[in-house]
Amino acid sequence: MLDRYIEIQPIVYKILKNAVSKDKYSHAYLFETNGFYDSYNFIISFVKALLCPKKMTDSEHCNDCYQCHIIDSGNFPEIKIIEPDGLWIKKDQLIELQNEFNKKAVIGNKKIYIIKEADKLNKQAANSILKFLEEPEEGIIAILMTDNIYGILETIRSRCQIIKLKEDKNNYSVKDTLNKLSYILYKKEEIENEQKEKILKVLKFIKYYEQNHMDTILYMQKLWHDNIKNKNELEIAFEIMILYYKDILNYLSGRKIEIFNDFETELSEIANKNDIKTICNKLNILTEFKEKIKYNANTNLLMDKLIITLEGR
Repeated sequence: MLDRYIEIQPIVYKILKNAVSKDKYSHAYLFETNGFYDSYNFIISFVKALLCPKKMTDSEHCNDCYQCHIIDSGNFPEIKIIEPDGLWIKKDQLIELQNEFNKKAVIGNKKIYIIKEADKLNKQAANSILKFLEEPEEGIIAILMTDNIYGILETIRSRCQIIKLKEDKNNYSVKDTLNKLSYILYKKEEIENEQKEKILKVLKFIKYYEQNHMDTILYMQKLWHDNIKNKNELEIAFEIMILYYKDILNYLSGRKIEIFNDFETELSEIANKNDIKTICNKLNILTEFKEKIKYNANTNLLMDKLIITLEGR
């Protein structure tokens, strides 16, 4: 139940509890999960409160009802969960969702869909969900989850109420940068040697590019292609770059470095050679090219185009 998180997520808890109690909920929420270990269960507890006829948020006053048991089992008819099919969330999954939600509700008067890893919406799926958000139907609530808010179209972000979860320092055991990345990218709390090597190679590539710019293309085989072998590794590598540039943006904006604390010296060197507008542009380009991975058979050409685009040519 939602009250379980009153101490772990005090600010967000208060916002969501007020929304439930006053019946003033948004038609769309975007949860930036911030690596919070229990983010999905937290969101499900919010969904339970939204669907509860008595607006209950605590187990003490709730009679352990049948509705909550159905929700926990994953079989509640008015809740739909969407997650990546392979590397991406596809348009067909959104069309199926829309068809389902055109049907009359079986229980209650609300329907809720949860999109996990919403930064993995492909271009067509993102456009489909945007239309859904632009013309919200009464009683339909969207909940998007992401660890990478910059991977989501700004037009989608602007139509959602953004909720930023707080990392739980006591329960989230991952401390150093590489282990944090291991948890975010691979859902493992301890980095493996092979994963560590891949991450460090990507960071080396960023450093080389920021120092040598267009000349990076001349050494792309050694810097990149010898290390990143397939599309899955390519997607993860782009995710690392997006997270790294996001922390550069945090540094330039005077905000807390979220992930790359152990690389602050290298990060600050790159930050000092860029401004906020430039870093935002690089983030947008990386996000755009990450979207193109699935549709490009020639990943060598994709990386060359990335450098050319980053250089504004």
